[in-house]
Amino acid sequence: MTEKLHKVLADRGLGSRREMERWIAAGRVAVNGQVADVGMRVDPTDDVMVDGQRLGKAAVARTRVLIANKRAGVIVSRRDPQGRPSVFDDLPRLRSGRWISVGRLDLQTTGLLLFTNDGELANKLAHPSTGIDREYAVRVFGRLEDAALERLKAGVVVNDRVEAFSDIRYYDGSGANHWYHVVLMEGRNREVRELFATEGVTVSRLKRVRYGPVILPPWLPRGTWEEVGSRDIAQLQTLLGLPARRVRETPVRAESGRKPRSVLIPYPKLAATASKTPRRTGGR
Repeated sequence: MTEKLHKVLADRGLGSRREMERWIAAGRVAVNGQVADVGMRVDPTDDVMVDGQRLGKAAVARTRVLIANKRAGVIVSRRDPQGRPSVFDDLPRLRSGRWISVGRLDLQTTGLLLFTNDGELANKLAHPSTGIDREYAVRVFGRLEDAALERLKAGVVVNDRVEAFSDIRYYDGSGANHWYHVVLMEGRNREVRELFATEGVTVSRLKRVRYGPVILPPWLPRGTWEEVGSRDIAQLQTLLGLPARRVRETPVRAESGRKPRSVLIPYPKLAATASKTPRRTGGR
């Protein structure tokens, strides 16, 4: 049986499907001695090499997921020409494969980030077609009238696109500073800030507090990570229509050494899990 090359590479934990497509396009991958093409298919008998290193047979390893509480001023990328600190600098090392970020957050945005060694899981969680939403806590200067909230839910034009919050609720505040909780289906780059700007208010703080059924736990300090427990991972895989992988490696734990606690909340079933069509990773 053949599979798309970029999916095979992503499933080995080398990166997201989208990133693997970029590697292939850059000529970093060869199949049977020939430079690979984006979109090509391979089978288990093909000789695949990445950066001159042969891709061995797939090892059976447990799917791992980390949650991290991102602090401001760090990037969600492994390489940065400006030399800024990266969230990947503080993550635990894996024996094989590497951590894949599920979407990203802007430099000054804080809060929940997800990482996994499973390319298929990362793709399902991040792609808009899956129907996973994101919730943010937003502090702005000024308070919006009810009519403005309704406009932001109905949809406004931002950069020639109609954008909208799935939900927006007033949370707390006093004086000039007020907090709102907003929900988005994709969370494009700077989308939250730009939506509020259409109503003449400036976002002063932005924090992601939920990604689908995964919440940012109150016990996780800013700038630290924790591994998601196996029961939570199994529930995520079931929600997304993915098979569970059996355990082989000793799991990492929280930086504190504490056994992971559940970070999931009840979440509706996803209609998109019925689709078997390979998808590209996207969204933030």
